[in-house]
Amino acid sequence: MAALTSIKNIGPAFEEALTAVGITTAEQLRAMGADAAYAKLLENGSKPHFIGYYVLHMALQSRPWNDCKGEEKKALRRQFDKIKAQNFDQDLSDFERILDSIGVGKRR
Repeated sequence: MAALTSIKNIGPAFEEALTAVGITTAEQLRAMGADAAYAKLLENGSKPHFIGYYVLHMALQSRPWNDCKGEEKKALRRQFDKIKAQNFDQDLSDFERILDSIGVGKRR
């Protein structure tokens, strides 16, 4: 996968959300880092979603989004949970976990 050259490469929803918080270029995103950028999205009203966080991390590493597995993915999940806890009440339901529990989006 080629290096991230534009936030458009991450997808239209991310481009819109990032632009809304003042991140308009891949350079700004790289300088800020995935965790800080995601926290900024959450502060601006985005709902926590692990897949989005995961895709953002992979994009910044210029890796395919489905390249991250096993312990690396578990570590990202822990970091996501930490960022979510800092931005939301602990009991806020995580839409991504709900989807997981009913099997939506899971590989078979």
